[in-house]
Amino acid sequence: MSQPPPRQPPPAAGEPLDAQPTQERAGVAVGVILDIDGTLVDTNYQHTIAWGRAFSDHGVDVALWRIHRHNGMGGDQLVAAVAGDDVEERLGDAIRESEGRHYGELIDEVRPLPGGRDLLTALRGMGCPVVLASSAKPEEVERYVDLLDAREVVDGWTTGGDVDRTKPHPDLIATAAERLPDTPGVVVIGDTAWDAEAAGRAGFTSIGVLSGGFGAQELRDAGCVEIFTDAADLAEHLESALEAVRAAPAAANG
Repeated sequence: MSQPPPRQPPPAAGEPLDAQPTQERAGVAVGVILDIDGTLVDTNYQHTIAWGRAFSDHGVDVALWRIHRHNGMGGDQLVAAVAGDDVEERLGDAIRESEGRHYGELIDEVRPLPGGRDLLTALRGMGCPVVLASSAKPEEVERYVDLLDAREVVDGWTTGGDVDRTKPHPDLIATAAERLPDTPGVVVIGDTAWDAEAAGRAGFTSIGVLSGGFGAQELRDAGCVEIFTDAADLAEHLESALEAVRAAPAAANG
């Protein structure tokens, strides 16, 4: 198969690259909304540590395991979820600022997860348009896109700045879907129950990977139709995974 022509990177906001499908996209079955943190890049434990230090900075004692269980939520949701509404009202913005500083000290440790870029190229090879759906800060998402060398293989991306509410609310998924070209179906791929819950609220099927630390049954209970060890495992079994998505109830496919 001949290689598709190079595509220009999306602008900072992650708008679609162009309106014309490549030749390999003829007859595409599904559009893909793909989570980044914990799915394509190994950030979940750095974020857990950064949040733990941020809470500690402000005298709030939160166990790291509880923070880890809420990875996948954006910072606008996480503070109240793990520490309560009172802490959010009094200290939410200050804690988020501290987390950004602490995470900035750890971000150089972040590496792609096994198969992260392979999954992107496999999806493109099968004609699936891809939008990366992240609630991270814009500068962090840009870093991850470059780390994955993904600018020419994805159609766009989101950041936390694109929506007022992050996962598990459906806003981020809906925004990502708007940046996909028209397809008969859409699937969301992510590593947390919050990804699957947001996908379901947006009306889409989801596939889960275990690389974020959530268990297979938790992901199934949240709505995932298929579970894989990591991006590498999914890339290896991509055709059967997409068949499962096509076979999912029509209502789940948006």
